[in-house]
Amino acid sequence: MTPAERQAFENLLKHAQGDTGQSRCVADFLLAWWNPSERGRYDLTTGWGVDEDIAEDMCVVFRLATRANSYPDTLGYGPQFEAVVRGWRPELVESN
Repeated sequence: MTPAERQAFENLLKHAQGDTGQSRCVADFLLAWWNPSERGRYDLTTGWGVDEDIAEDMCVVFRLATRANSYPDTLGYGPQFEAVVRGWRPELVESN
């Protein structure tokens, strides 16, 4: 992962922790990478609702995801993605 990719990725993870409409868009985008059949649901037109800087970070991370050939948790971001799931897909969190 290049420094620019890492920065874009971490920017998006930070945005996904928020509680705004843009945060939901970013969370949907990130979760579609991690597990599209269960956690994802990203419509490209959703990108219309994010600021230009966020959209650019999404483009960088999309390129990263296609080049990495792996899921984000294998890149060392499992806990951050689990936090996004808890925030935006609480129905998928296993209760103990």
